[in-house]
Amino acid sequence: MSLFILGGCAMTGGPEPAPVVAEPAGSAPWPMRAPGAGTSVRVLGDAEVPVLQGENWLAGDFEIEAPLPEGYPPPTPPGCIEIKTYPVVRRAEISGEGPTSLGMGRGFWPLFNHIKDRDIAMTSPVEMDYRGMTDDSGRLTDQRGEWTMSFLYRRTEQGPTGQAERGVRVVDNPQITVIAIGLNGGYGMNRVNQGLDKLRDTLARQDRWVAAGEPRALNYNGPSIPMRYRWSEVQIPVKPANAIASSSTGSAR
Repeated sequence: MSLFILGGCAMTGGPEPAPVVAEPAGSAPWPMRAPGAGTSVRVLGDAEVPVLQGENWLAGDFEIEAPLPEGYPPPTPPGCIEIKTYPVVRRAEISGEGPTSLGMGRGFWPLFNHIKDRDIAMTSPVEMDYRGMTDDSGRLTDQRGEWTMSFLYRRTEQGPTGQAERGVRVVDNPQITVIAIGLNGGYGMNRVNQGLDKLRDTLARQDRWVAAGEPRALNYNGPSIPMRYRWSEVQIPVKPANAIASSSTGSAR
């Protein structure tokens, strides 16, 4: 079993440099409907599509050292924005409140020991969901709400779902469509908020898609990767705006 992400959720170890999120370059037509599960549509950014070598995803100087769950769409390259649909995924998760920097460290070992006990190989990414953490300015804060940290199973048929040991819960996370921005650099709340700012600004500049849920982050690398080459995504669940219009029209009848 690889320990590539060890501590890394000690991803938070060491000082985080001033985050800089590049302005996505280039644009493409926005899709009218959600991509199929496991696929994505580029809407901003001109980086080359990531390539798969063995089980490792590569994009320029960036690499993911562990396999993604089966059926997951390719990772979004740093500096690009995509609409993508994720299939149902089985994941081991642990939730908490308060500072995510401390919680991620506390959550890592119960999750790691869980997959070790069940002989589940480590995958990438580690997922962080944020619920009720948005402050009055629209940015995420550790001062309120709840987070959930998840390790992902490679396949949905691996092991049972339900409450497990050490406070870990195994669930099948449902299919979800998101808008995602690829990022590089240190992991942390500042980086997530800068990614969210870009996503919200991008959504505001078009009228085909609207936000439909609370944000999450996907962290692909562990501390063995130099900070400037660590790859991540920030995502917001979305749905077509015409779905809201259709629903409103139907309710008015």
